Amino acid sequence: MSRRSSRFPELALLAALALAPREARAQACCAGSSALTPGRLAVHETALVGGQVRAGYGYGSFDGGGHYASNPAGAGEVDLEQDVFGALRVLGRGQVALLVPVVETWRQTRSTGGELGGGIGDVNASARWDFVHAGEYAVMPGVGLLAGVTFPTGKPPEEADNRLATDATGVGAWQGNVGLAIEQSWKSWLVNVTGILAARTPRTVQGIRSELGTQITTLAAVAYSFEDDSALALVGSYAFEGDATIDDVSAPGSGRRLLRVSLAGTHPLSDALRLQGSLFVDPPIPQVGQNQSTTVGLTFAAIRSWN
Repeated sequence: MSRRSSRFPELALLAALALAPREARAQACCAGSSALTPGRLAVHETALVGGQVRAGYGYGSFDGGGHYASNPAGAGEVDLEQDVFGALRVLGRGQVALLVPVVETWRQTRSTGGELGGGIGDVNASARWDFVHAGEYAVMPGVGLLAGVTFPTGKPPEEADNRLATDATGVGAWQGNVGLAIEQSWKSWLVNVTGILAARTPRTVQGIRSELGTQITTLAAVAYSFEDDSALALVGSYAFEGDATIDDVSAPGSGRRLLRVSLAGTHPLSDALRLQGSLFVDPPIPQVGQNQSTTVGLTFAAIRSWN
């Protein structure tokens, strides 16, 4: 959140295996899914509010050709973010959520020295509808439909006042996304695969009309839940988008790609309060990334929920 149809051939077999989930399977679903997405409600929850902090250090970058280079001497970047979010259950299987970010950037070059800036980022509203919950059936996996919109509430780069644009906090365009999540739990294990398609609206800056390419994000995760409802998850995500267009002409080499690997976890302090966190890194593998900086960092969140 930084700025930057399946069919089963035999319905009779499905009906025979569609038993109520065992306690261990329900535990894997709730604790495991919470470890993956801090603002997501567990099956038994009706609402939650929380806060999350994020810190990342940019240690290198990919160019337009996918070549990787570490930061030159005297250059560096630190990205900070503080999020406030909430979620509410609607109509049993649905949930809606809102996230408001505040972001700060410290950036340094050898010639200019260090500079700090920040402000409110792009606010995100999202919704999820679970047609089937993970673990609800022994064979059929959980299926969830995702949708969201990101509002251009942050300051776009062309409006930045600081010399290194550290006070830029948004992309300057509306973004809409739709996605599909498929997951299943077995005893203490949860497996999740998610795909999200996002598009941004065109924008005009100094008389030049530009539009970012369509972005596709894929995510795969495996989570393990312990007896006390703590959970650990290994997550891999890969985001890629096509070339941007400038005045309706494609700009070759302007697309973006980034691979991120995370180790995430959650631990309940009580039935209503839980802590979550993650460690993440963008591997500096040539040609895997494009036009993106590589970051290593961590997140920490505290969440209060209601059943």
